[in-house]
Amino acid sequence: MKGGVALWLDEKNSMLIVSSEIAITFVFYLGSFSWLSSHRHITQNVSATAAVFTSSIFILEQKMAGSDPTKKVADRYLKREVLGEGTYGVVYKAIDTHTGQTVAIKKIRLGKQKEGVNFTALREIKLLKELKDPNIVELIDAFPHKGNLHLVFEFMETDLEAVIRDRNIFLSPADTKSYLQMTLKGLAFCHKKWVLHRDMKPNNLLIGSNGQLKLADFGLARMFGSPDRRFTHQVFARWYRAPELLFGAKQYGSGVDVWALGCIFAELLLRRPFLQGTSDIDQLGKIFLAFGTPTSSQWPDMIYLPDYVEYQYVPAPPLRSLFPMATDDALDLLSKMFTYDPKARISVQQALEHRYFSSAPLPSDPDKLPRPAPKRESKASDFNLQEGPTVLSPPRKSRRVMPGRDGFEGNSQQADKVDGSFGDFRQTTDDNSGKNESAPMSVDFSIFGLKPPNRPTINSADRTYLKRKLDLESQQPE
Repeated sequence: MKGGVALWLDEKNSMLIVSSEIAITFVFYLGSFSWLSSHRHITQNVSATAAVFTSSIFILEQKMAGSDPTKKVADRYLKREVLGEGTYGVVYKAIDTHTGQTVAIKKIRLGKQKEGVNFTALREIKLLKELKDPNIVELIDAFPHKGNLHLVFEFMETDLEAVIRDRNIFLSPADTKSYLQMTLKGLAFCHKKWVLHRDMKPNNLLIGSNGQLKLADFGLARMFGSPDRRFTHQVFARWYRAPELLFGAKQYGSGVDVWALGCIFAELLLRRPFLQGTSDIDQLGKIFLAFGTPTSSQWPDMIYLPDYVEYQYVPAPPLRSLFPMATDDALDLLSKMFTYDPKARISVQQALEHRYFSSAPLPSDPDKLPRPAPKRESKASDFNLQEGPTVLSPPRKSRRVMPGRDGFEGNSQQADKVDGSFGDFRQTTDDNSGKNESAPMSVDFSIFGLKPPNRPTINSADRTYLKRKLDLESQQPE
């Protein structure tokens, strides 16, 4: 209903759906109203419903008076340059004219829903307003404008992926330890609040000007802990998916985040992605090649998973052969993070207490960590409050292309996760390709002056996942 209030409770998702402006106002400004975070079940539906009506009355009164509060908020931020682009929309660098603070604005296309705003945006706002921690990115503001939803975040200079791929940066063991420790701290806070991130990867770990690392992109995050609650297994980028997800598990816990973090730890040590599968079957094959085929004694519940298939037995090579430069403590922590049985896998809190972090060398101070050279900033003279911002054209987006054996044509099995994160297709170079590197690295064709190949097609599994991301199939598990 246009101009009205659409309100109902979805028993399956325990979620309030209202008209987009009212929903955004309610979820953001009443973020501290912890009817989701206090427990895994909703316990204050009546109060929440009353809060929605209070918020709706305020917005309708403002519109009847001839003023649009969302336009006033939008005018507060002056967009500068484009930082990235993804499935949902665009991320801009902007200036808060009230404080002079540099911020990042994530503009999300709301889609074609007749009423309300998509679930993913509401969940991200709600969770970020409740997850206040030094190692989690801060959501400053949220507002609808011109049919789009705008999320205002603190500005972060770079991300961990840029650090890993920059060959001009030397990462000492103390630096690696510091980045891993900050990631663990942010993830430990999420799990303490019963939140699964479900999209851990290096370019979702942002780094500020003071070297502080923060978890970002909570579009796939979900509350967990309720008995028998079922989720979708199509989460995480494929290279960071735990084996239980690749076998189609619908019930899982914090272990999926720990496995992904183990992949990030390995990537920090190797300075390249560790397990680069081109399909779910190939990803499992690469995991088993690295750690050996799991046996029933190692993982008793494996054979009961929905998509379980038997693999030929391969013995596990020594972990030292995969990470020759890692310390014994680092290898011990890695082995615990890569435990096949999720019930036996180390928890985030246990990982923080591992002797790896207390042994020499101690983690580097965040402000002393190496970071990529900052990109050229817009000159101060370009910024004029009277004339408005200058929006720079975004550079041609680099695409992550996985060349196949038969050339560089798109392969339906080479399609990786398509999600709402920005800058997901980034070039990665590796000057130290080892003999044990069976998977090709990503290629940036711009350095050759060639046109990049066509984007790989989306296979049927990822197409279903993409529809769920855009909330077009609300009946699927979360």
